[in-house]
Amino acid sequence: MRNKIVKLFQRKQKKTDEFSTFKDKIFFRTVFMVMLAILCVWSLYSFIFYRNFANWVVSVYQKIFNLEYTAALDLYQRTFRNYEEIIFIVAIAIVFFVIFRIYLNWFTKYFEEINQGMDRLMKEDAAEIFLSPELFSIERKMNTIRHTITKQKRDILVTEQRKNDLIMYLAHDLKTPLASVIGYLNLLRDEREISEGLREKYLLISLNKAERLEELINEFFEIARFNLSDIILQYSKINLARLLEQLVFEFNPMFREKNLSCKLDIPNDIMLRCDADKIQRVFDNLLRNAVIYSFNDSVIEVTADCQDDSVTVQFLNHGDTIPKEKLEQIFGQFYRLDTSRSTERGGAGLGLAIAKEIIELHKGTIVVKSEEEVIEFIVTLPFK
Repeated sequence: MRNKIVKLFQRKQKKTDEFSTFKDKIFFRTVFMVMLAILCVWSLYSFIFYRNFANWVVSVYQKIFNLEYTAALDLYQRTFRNYEEIIFIVAIAIVFFVIFRIYLNWFTKYFEEINQGMDRLMKEDAAEIFLSPELFSIERKMNTIRHTITKQKRDILVTEQRKNDLIMYLAHDLKTPLASVIGYLNLLRDEREISEGLREKYLLISLNKAERLEELINEFFEIARFNLSDIILQYSKINLARLLEQLVFEFNPMFREKNLSCKLDIPNDIMLRCDADKIQRVFDNLLRNAVIYSFNDSVIEVTADCQDDSVTVQFLNHGDTIPKEKLEQIFGQFYRLDTSRSTERGGAGLGLAIAKEIIELHKGTIVVKSEEEVIEFIVTLPFK
């Protein structure tokens, strides 16, 4: 409780300190204006109510109207002397109006600067926003907002472009397996005297192409429903070793295609509390990536290591080293490491993005390393 009070006080103190320069300047400027007003009033009072002012007015009357001293003094008596208080009050009012106007112009200058900064935000001006030094905290926040909005718009445009490109690529890729399926089925229909072995071959090819077609269609569904912000995790306890053993067993046909072997090194007693279906999906994506980007005749290693409050699972495979700039983007939505966009390799680029989202929903982390033709994904999940 005490720590919360201290933090609240520090936060309030920080907010107060942000405008300390601004408040000090307003205070000193106000004091200066008050002192200036007092000085002006005292000067007016001294000028009007002392003899020098009367002598000066009488001499002006004498020169302008060619009057004798007595007549000029009498005119002064009737025009100034009898109305000295009124003249003094009017003079004070004029002085205060002028000083207040100057003070108001100076004060409202800050609002004009803020308003111009807001206009720049609305116009998406690329230039930095600059305000008076006293408004540095507001200037910093406005520039932060400007950078954030610019980045968000840029990210949205990039994501949208990638999504549109992926839809276009997938739509194009759909034609290849579909054309193959149609072609081989037509052969089976038209060739009545086809041998049993050839028939079996054509059916196998058609089946493989149909399965690939199903995968591509599923990619479309992934793109359409990729939004994990509303996911509710269904927690249960699982044996990590059993989960990974089952998953590796299901991947055996894919391993055989590239003559890969998978080495599991998982302690049998790791019980993990998680959403089993979604964690299985994460491991499925990581293992699938390992298969796709592994050299033929190589080994995939899956290991686990326990810490006090977390477990680390590592997926290691041997393949082309991933450049650093690609490592930084590898968890992005719709990012595909395989730029060739081969029909037989890779999907919509959502697997790793979805895996990262699921891991973070479990309060865990996922990182990737790649050097010397070794690719390693490291997943850390808390036990609780």
